[in-house]
Amino acid sequence: MGRLIIFVVDADKEQCGKLCSLLEQENYETVGLHSLPNLEEAIRKTSRGAVILDLDSLTVDNRFIKEFKRQYPSVPIMALSSSSYHPELEQSMSDHICACFKKPPDPDEIIYGIKGFCQTDPIQEKHLTEEGPEHA
Repeated sequence: MGRLIIFVVDADKEQCGKLCSLLEQENYETVGLHSLPNLEEAIRKTSRGAVILDLDSLTVDNRFIKEFKRQYPSVPIMALSSSSYHPELEQSMSDHICACFKKPPDPDEIIYGIKGFCQTDPIQEKHLTEEGPEHA
């Protein structure tokens, strides 16, 4: 099983880079993407992943989220937004998006969310990947 990859999807390249850097400091592997078609292309290449979508910079609708979860049911979707309410995503928020973080992102909150929803510890994963499970 490969390491978990956090796909950060944000049309704002600077914001995307900052969030990726924050996650990498916590030993997560990240891929910064700037559009939803890029996400679909990138996620096909891995067996494990989680997604953080910036709802302020992307045009995301219920149909996209529903179809994405149909194709990748085990991939957790988290969101990032300056707004606490997205009526256009009401169905997705209740059925498919496991967390919505308020901007600016609180690093501890995001790390806690990733660990909880992805059930992973990047240090343990790195150890298992480098030495094999028998050494854990």
